Amino acid sequence: MEQLQQLVDAADTAALLRAVDGLCAGREWDRLADLARRCRDAVELGKQLWPVAMHIDYRLAWEGPASHAAAVLRPGAGRFALGPLTEVAASTHDWGALAPHLGDPISAAAVAGERVLRGEDLREAQPAALLGSAELPLVLADWEPAYALPTYRDRSALFPRPKATLSGPGRPATASTSGRGSDDEAVRALRDVVETWVSQSSGRVDAVVVEGPAEAAVGALAPEGLLYEVDAAEVLAILQWAGASGGAYGRRRGGAAGRFTAWWVAAAVAGLEWPADPSDGQFAGDLGTAADELRWYVWSAPGDDSGWVLRVAIADPVDGLAWAVDASDRRDEEAAETVAVPPAAT
Repeated sequence: MEQLQQLVDAADTAALLRAVDGLCAGREWDRLADLARRCRDAVELGKQLWPVAMHIDYRLAWEGPASHAAAVLRPGAGRFALGPLTEVAASTHDWGALAPHLGDPISAAAVAGERVLRGEDLREAQPAALLGSAELPLVLADWEPAYALPTYRDRSALFPRPKATLSGPGRPATASTSGRGSDDEAVRALRDVVETWVSQSSGRVDAVVVEGPAEAAVGALAPEGLLYEVDAAEVLAILQWAGASGGAYGRRRGGAAGRFTAWWVAAAVAGLEWPADPSDGQFAGDLGTAADELRWYVWSAPGDDSGWVLRVAIADPVDGLAWAVDASDRRDEEAAETVAVPPAAT
């Protein structure tokens, strides 16, 4: 480690990152973890090596053995990584491999949520004590979609956006003069889906509930909007993608958080009590039944729709109410689906 310590003493970030690549290629995980510690110690001496330490945490979570991946899953870790380290680790390690090494219940619940998105059934998973912080059922419901999952790489990540299947011409929005205030639970849920876009980035969001059909709800936001009716699963997949994303500049919340926001929207529109009991199978069944009775839409508006865009609408034909959301965020040089981080800023 003497040569690596010399690089730390010299605060040679570029050389250290090359060394990280070499240690990963050689599967020298203990040395890599020790290098991260040395970089953190050097920060206290005024050397700006925290990007290297954070990059090492990311690489350990992504490609290290389960014991090393779990060791970096601590509150606050990976703040400037490509994504939450719980999601990064869960993308390449299953629950059985990580669980024996997890100690923080919050991180463990996040990992479990990510593994559920990838098809694992963790209802009987052990140790059960680590799953007490789970907010949603530990298995996908039969009415849920196949959620769009990120692909992490050594210095970049791909975050695919789900696309709804459109058939036929869009239906035009209609003007509406009736509506309710922002205290509506579903309006709050729709706004929260993209909370990170607004609070941490340059995004904007508007959501509304009206008495009338979905055309009226969209018309309240964009009089020239066009609606396309789609399956509930397609809208839930889009809501999950948006809720997981950090938008152009915000910190990504992760797939499990995105699923939570999608469920909250569905429950609020259906009028079901929230938050849900993750062990209550009846709630999941009731939500699936309610989702099937609602009508779900994506919609478009004239103008530039590049970047991060969320435009969906939901109608309750029984109660005669409809909701719509219009949210967007973008960066100067657009790369909405692929985000690359320079090595020195990882």
